[in-house]
Amino acid sequence: MLNDPKVLIIEADKENGKELEAVLKFINYSPVYVDDCKQWQEAIEEAGQILAVMVGTCKAERTPATLLNEIHQFNEHLPIYLLAEKGKEPTVTIDTGSCILGRLDIPPNYAQLTSAMHQAEIYTDSHHGAEPAQRPVDLFRSLVGSSRAVQNVRKMMEQVADSEANVLILGESGTGKEVVARNLHYHSSRRGEPFVPVNCGAIPGDLLESELFGHEKGAFTGAISAREGRFEMAEGGTLFLDEIGDMSLTMQVKILRVLQERTFERVGSNKSITSNVRIIAATHRDLESAISEGEFREDLYYRLNVFPIEMPPLRDRVEDIPLLVNELVRRIEHEKRGSVRLSPGAIYALCQYNWPGNVRELANLVERVAILHPYGVVEAGDLPEKFRIDIEELDTELLGDALIGSPVTSDDLDPRLPRDGLNLKEHLSSLEISYIKQALEDSGGVVAHAAKRLGMRRTTLVEKLRKYRLQRSPTAP
Repeated sequence: MLNDPKVLIIEADKENGKELEAVLKFINYSPVYVDDCKQWQEAIEEAGQILAVMVGTCKAERTPATLLNEIHQFNEHLPIYLLAEKGKEPTVTIDTGSCILGRLDIPPNYAQLTSAMHQAEIYTDSHHGAEPAQRPVDLFRSLVGSSRAVQNVRKMMEQVADSEANVLILGESGTGKEVVARNLHYHSSRRGEPFVPVNCGAIPGDLLESELFGHEKGAFTGAISAREGRFEMAEGGTLFLDEIGDMSLTMQVKILRVLQERTFERVGSNKSITSNVRIIAATHRDLESAISEGEFREDLYYRLNVFPIEMPPLRDRVEDIPLLVNELVRRIEHEKRGSVRLSPGAIYALCQYNWPGNVRELANLVERVAILHPYGVVEAGDLPEKFRIDIEELDTELLGDALIGSPVTSDDLDPRLPRDGLNLKEHLSSLEISYIKQALEDSGGVVAHAAKRLGMRRTTLVEKLRKYRLQRSPTAP
């Protein structure tokens, strides 16, 4: 983000241009105004680094489309907003694939301008500089978080990663069981050998034996050639048996034999093949209940359950959601699939949701809002309806009307003093600034209305605006 964000305004209508300039100053940006569209390049070169360009009417010979093309050729990643009177569409069509991020109303709206500038900052940050450096492989990537449950998982992974023990990963669907398995393999002595996953629940029972052990030519109808199975593919490495609780009892017996004797035969062959693989299994089922119901073999369970790791559901680690969202956004940015930011209110709303799909569902949501709001700031009201219901009910019943829409951080869920302490004065000032900005947004920039919402006199709020340099003009409304 620029230290002194400058915004170029190109608007032939001087009244509109000056009004837009005044509002930008009010929200702490430095406007650079030109009423002649021929002067835009000189204005940029004189101003230096520009955060965004706002393009309105143009009285010169060139058309708005020509002007936009020139700006794009000058800097293809310079964010552009089209100005148009409220209720009217801009004269140029907005292409969602271009650097035209949207339209802005004339006369200007405080909240709309603030959101647009945040969007421009995100867009600029995501396109800044050269190709991003390849991020090193993180031991527990996608297992970010500070909750006690995640810390316990990390500790257990550290203890078992470099051993030869079989591991059984338990947990609901979407909690990241395969992520754990891949990290265990990566940090084991078998790292240089294959990691082979197989979903036992996705393969029909009559094909699973061939899939795991391979088959010889002519072993069954359709076996036109010999084929090696997953055990052979994983030789020397790790075989990940996902959803092993869905495996038939017949196959469970054959898996047990491999674990005990370290040998197997391809389908249609009587030649034994020695197997040197580490087994990591996972399931969302309660295997002990399955054993009592006769659906899972007790001897196989104890063979697999040498070192169990229980994956916590996301609803039991909601304090990790802000960090998980940041990690998922960084991944989208790293893969050059855009960017997005979630406001504190949106994060708070996500923390109230039950997350039946766990981290996988959260990842899908982040990708969805990145598509719907490219380089934008997603508020709680922008989230899909099922994520909004709980937060609205909670605000009304527990927090009261005064806090509806106010900024909430992850610290508000369970406020704790950091281990290293904090500067209380700076922390309180930061909170005060955040609430003042929110009140101004909700009041359309009218100081008197914002002061009433904050429960203070207008003169007191004006002094605070000056103190925090939120208002540059002493005559602002």
